[in-house]
Parts: sequence; structure tokens; C-alpha cells
Amino acid sequence: MDQKYIERTNELYKIVDQTQSELIQLWLDSVVFTPLWWLSVALSIIPWIVWFFFHNKRSRNRMMFVGLSVMLVSSFLDFCGVQLGLWVYYYELIPWVPAYEPYDWSLLPVVIMMLIEYKPNASPYLKGIIFGAFTAFVGEPLFQYIGLYRDIHWSPFYSFPIYFLIFLFSYWLSRRDYFEKDWL
Repeated sequence: MDQKYIERTNELYKIVDQTQSELIQLWLDSVVFTPLWWLSVALSIIPWIVWFFFHNKRSRNRMMFVGLSVMLVSSFLDFCGVQLGLWVYYYELIPWVPAYEPYDWSLLPVVIMMLIEYKPNASPYLKGIIFGAFTAFVGEPLFQYIGLYRDIHWSPFYSFPIYFLIFLFSYWLSRRDYFEKDWL
């Protein structure tokens, strides 16, 4: 075992711990219960309420699987982007997760699920292009404009193909036939 490596790693983790403690205190002092924090709460809850009332009840399990998959993929990519310094979020819903939870856990999955269910025979490529373009070129700039997000080394042009592929992956998952079986 490389003792120098272990000692240096321990030193860096202490710095990370101290930085995280300061960020949590800053969040408590400056973010929680502000209007933009309440917007985050609303963006976390309202899309799911809308989906609950308008989704196809017979496809619920299939769509929940798709939504969970979108959450996992988008959260992972978001975590990586934040950790690599490509973008930063302000007014997070909770300070322990290095991503914008309402976007990853509510907006993206619900919009994708609704697009998959709306006009099911429409081209998934066309839907993916529309989703990717709207999310990258309207959603991200809007979130920057209102102060929730800032890109540092990123561009919506990089996001577009990623959103497009996330939609196509989700569409592909939604078409798997194992959801037709009654597993209970």
C-alpha cells in the first residue's frame, strides 16, 4: 500500500468535508425558504401531480420504470458535470446532492413519460429532437436566466444530443414486452 497516497487522500477528504459543511451552512443561511427554493419545491411536486392525473393507468408500471431510468441516468450525468466543474447550481432543493433534483427527478422523467404516451405512433426520433431542442435551448437558458444554474465549461449544443439519446433510450425501454406480464 502506498502510504503517501493514503495520507494525501485523507487530507483531501478533510478539505472536502470542511467545504461541504460550509456549503450546507451557506444553504441554510441563504437558500432555504427563498422564492427560488420554493420554486424548486414546486418543480419537484407539480409535474408528478399532472402526470398522475393524465397518464395512461394501464401503462403505469412501464412508465414508472422509464421515469426511474431517466432519473438514474440524468442524475449520474448531472453529478459528473458538477464534479467536473462544467456547471454549477444555485438554490438547490437539498444541499447534499450535487445536482438540481427537480430537473433530474421530476421535470425530465415526467416530460419524457408524457411524450412517450402522447401520440404513441409518432416518430420517436422527431419527439427526441423536439425534446432535446426544447430542453437544451429553452430549458437550460431559462434556468440560467432565473438564476438556478450557470454553465461554466458547457453549452446547450453539448446538451442537445445527450437529451436526444436519453429520450431514445427511454422510448426503447418503454417498448420492452416484459411489462405486459402480470408479475404479482
